[in-house]
Amino acid sequence: MERERAVTDGGWERLAPGVARLRLPAWDCTVGLVTAGGTALLVDAGASVREGGAVRAGAQSLLGGGRVTHLALTHPHFDHVLGAGAFAGVTTYGAVGVEGLLGSPQGRAALYADAVRHGLDEDEAAQAADLARAPEHTVSGEFTLGLDGGRRVLLANVGPAHTGHDLVVVVPGAGPAAPTVVFCGDLVEESGPPQAGPDAVPARWPDALDRLLDLGGEDALYVPGHGAVVDAAFVRAQRAELDAAHGVS
Repeated sequence: MERERAVTDGGWERLAPGVARLRLPAWDCTVGLVTAGGTALLVDAGASVREGGAVRAGAQSLLGGGRVTHLALTHPHFDHVLGAGAFAGVTTYGAVGVEGLLGSPQGRAALYADAVRHGLDEDEAAQAADLARAPEHTVSGEFTLGLDGGRRVLLANVGPAHTGHDLVVVVPGAGPAAPTVVFCGDLVEESGPPQAGPDAVPARWPDALDRLLDLGGEDALYVPGHGAVVDAAFVRAQRAELDAAHGVS
């Protein structure tokens, strides 16, 4: 059973000191927050400029007037990236290759079409696609991001798997009261089976989950792109399911 955790009035669930997450409505997409002094890293941006703006405002309210300074995009699906247009002035990171999708007319058109197909209002989808931002910084292996106060967060490109460009965010812990937290994107899903769409690479997915477990360790909290926070045992079980479903080892 999932351990009960403190939830703010804005719906942010506190996972560890300075680390929280928010489950957004409609597609139950998770965004993450890592605070450091008066600044913060957000993980994923929501599905529209309106949603991204609300996430940014909520995070900054939680900071007591501080600023969101960094944004990490876990993978290029509309419900995770189309809110990025609300993050002007924020330094953005993604797995290498994401910049080609978010920075090209063809990539933005595909995101628009996918969003509308899943029920996002056409005008909102068009606005979000027009304002879609390619990340300024791309990660091909691992990158340690230094935040205020000496806090360090690891960004790791572990794909291809769920998509061709999967980035995870690892927030190191400091013991039982401050566990390591791993923001997994849609490499892990708790609210349903992992979705393997046309851009997935199922043969590589189990390897990506092995890497995820290596990075987080046995005692980490693993935050799926959709659903409740899980543990290492859940991730291993989902790896076995993917292995069985797609006939890879």
